[in-house]
Amino acid sequence: MSSETQPSALREYWQRGRGQANLMIGLAVTLTLVAVALLSLVWTPYAVSVIDIPGKLQPPSADHWLGTDQFGRDVLSRIMAGAVNSITVSLVAVGIGAGIGVPLGALAAARRGLVEEVVMRFNDFTFAFPALLSAVMITALFGPGAVNAIIAIGIFNIPVFARLTRAAALSLWKRDFVLAARVAGRGRLRITTDHILPNIASLLIVQMTIQFALAILAEAGLSYLGLGTQPPNPSWGKMLNEAQTLMFIAPQLAVFPGLAIMVTVLGLNLLGDGLRDLLDPRLRRLR
Repeated sequence: MSSETQPSALREYWQRGRGQANLMIGLAVTLTLVAVALLSLVWTPYAVSVIDIPGKLQPPSADHWLGTDQFGRDVLSRIMAGAVNSITVSLVAVGIGAGIGVPLGALAAARRGLVEEVVMRFNDFTFAFPALLSAVMITALFGPGAVNAIIAIGIFNIPVFARLTRAAALSLWKRDFVLAARVAGRGRLRITTDHILPNIASLLIVQMTIQFALAILAEAGLSYLGLGTQPPNPSWGKMLNEAQTLMFIAPQLAVFPGLAIMVTVLGLNLLGDGLRDLLDPRLRRLR
C-alpha cells in the first residue's frame, strides 16, 4: 500500500466510524480505562495499600471522592490501580489464546484430514474446561495468583480463536484468488500467511475485543473467589468480595467496583460491535 493510499484509507475509516454511536462510545470508554490505568502507575489520590483504621468506612466526600474501605484505604485509588491488573491479565490471557488458537485454526484449515481432526478434538477437549474450572485445577496444583488466572483464561480462549480461524479460513480456501495462488505453485503455508490471515484479520480483531471484555469479567470472578490477584494488590473482583459483608453498612464499597466492571465490559462490547460494523461493510449495509 502506497503512502498516499494509506492515509486515504484511514480517513475513510474515520469518516465511517464517526457516524457510529456504539463505536464512538466504546472507544471513549476504552481509552478512558487505559488512561486511568496509565495514570495510576505514576499517581493516585492516596497510597493504594496504606491502612488508616481511624478513617475507615468513610462515605464519599471532598477528601475521598468514593469513600474509604474497612481498612481506611481510598476506594478511588484502589479502583484506579485495579484497572492496571484487569488490563494486564486480560491482555496477556487473550494474547495467549490468540497466539496459540489462530495458528492452530489456520493449520487445521490448511492441512485438513488427520491434522484437522487432531486439532479440533484438542479444541473440544480444551473447551470442556471453563476458565473457572481450569483456575480451580491450576490453583490446586500451584496455588492462587494472577499468573495462574492468566493461564486459566488463556487456555479457555485457545479453542475460541482456533474455531473462528478455521471456519473463516475454510471459506477462503475455496475463493478464486486462493485457487490461483495454488495453481501458481505457492505452498499452503505461504498462502496462509500471504492471503488467508490478512483477509480474516478484521474478524480476529473484533473477536479479540470481545474476548478482552470476557477476560475482564473472568478475572474479576476469579479474584472474587480468591483464585486470582492476591492482596495487597488491588483487584475489582477482590474489592467486591471484601464488600459483601458490609453491604448494609457501606454499600458504596460494592457499587463502585461493580460499576467499574460493568462500564468497562459494556464499553468493550460496544467497541467490538462498532468495529464489526466498520470492518465489514456488508454487515453494515444489512442494518
